[in-house]
Amino acid sequence: MSTFRYWQTARAGNMARLTLHTGMLPTLANNHVRIKVHAVGLNFADIFALTGLYSATPQGAFIPGLEFAGEVEEVSPEAERFAVGDRVMGVTRFGGYTSVIDSEPEYLIPLPADWDYAQGAAWPAQTLTAWYALTHLGALQADQQVLIHSAAGGVGLQAMKLVQALGGRATGTVGSEEKATWLGQQGFEDVLVRAPDFARQLQEDERRFDLVLDAIGGKVQTASFDALNPMGRLVVFGAAEFTPSHNRPNYLKAAWRYLRRPRYDVMAMISSNRSVLAFNLIWLWEQKGKMQALLEELKTIPLPPPHVGHRFAFDDAHTALALLRSGQSVGKVVLDAAPDPA
Repeated sequence: MSTFRYWQTARAGNMARLTLHTGMLPTLANNHVRIKVHAVGLNFADIFALTGLYSATPQGAFIPGLEFAGEVEEVSPEAERFAVGDRVMGVTRFGGYTSVIDSEPEYLIPLPADWDYAQGAAWPAQTLTAWYALTHLGALQADQQVLIHSAAGGVGLQAMKLVQALGGRATGTVGSEEKATWLGQQGFEDVLVRAPDFARQLQEDERRFDLVLDAIGGKVQTASFDALNPMGRLVVFGAAEFTPSHNRPNYLKAAWRYLRRPRYDVMAMISSNRSVLAFNLIWLWEQKGKMQALLEELKTIPLPPPHVGHRFAFDDAHTALALLRSGQSVGKVVLDAAPDPA
């Protein structure tokens, strides 16, 4: 029985508890595929889970990570969809920070021949999130004006590409001129650097939107809702304003922000004919049929491979998470999984 390496925290609450371990691989379970992981995609959900600010965080010890890419190295007799040597990308409800992962075949997707493993690890969670937000909740139509916050990040960048592919008009927002310039180089010309008074910025520019994707929260979210056209939708899938600046949350600051969070009056929403929708894609993990349907839909959309902005060695997970937490990353942050120990 061979060994594998994995990052695990004893319990949520402090990112410093995340520790690299070596363990023995168990016998492969029925209807499972064993993948030698080559790359792991990082998400803000990992930070929120490790700090205990995520409602879906497991109790006790757990391995973070929601997406990965690698090579099939063993297949149980019941798992007929894949063969040894296949290149795949996949999703998991935690457990992704590992050099080997056992997965049911329903959570695996063939990796396109011209993509590398890092691009594969950057695709599943962020693309499914953007697609579900834009189409299933946002009901995006051609020519509609869409506001996408954190447009240089993993989900934001995929959302910008999807809006273009679906015939919409995307306006991205970012926190710095450097990110705005970079997005312009990627072909996205309508990008706003968020001003301290974002509401006033939108009003002065006379900006109105049919759909907003927001994972920031706070005053940015309130201003975005106020800028919706009648029949407009605000789709919320995160709250980056609660991201801890250190390994442990500042609970007083988090509580203050929670008390001052945006609140919506449904009667006022009826009068203005605007909607708020919110979701957490991790619950889709339990609905295999729905996930497969979403993946089939995405196959019809011609998208380039996702942009991997930052690659770190598997052993350097803490540095990678610190960069993601800082808000300075562009595109996806990925761990290149280290080879198994001899």
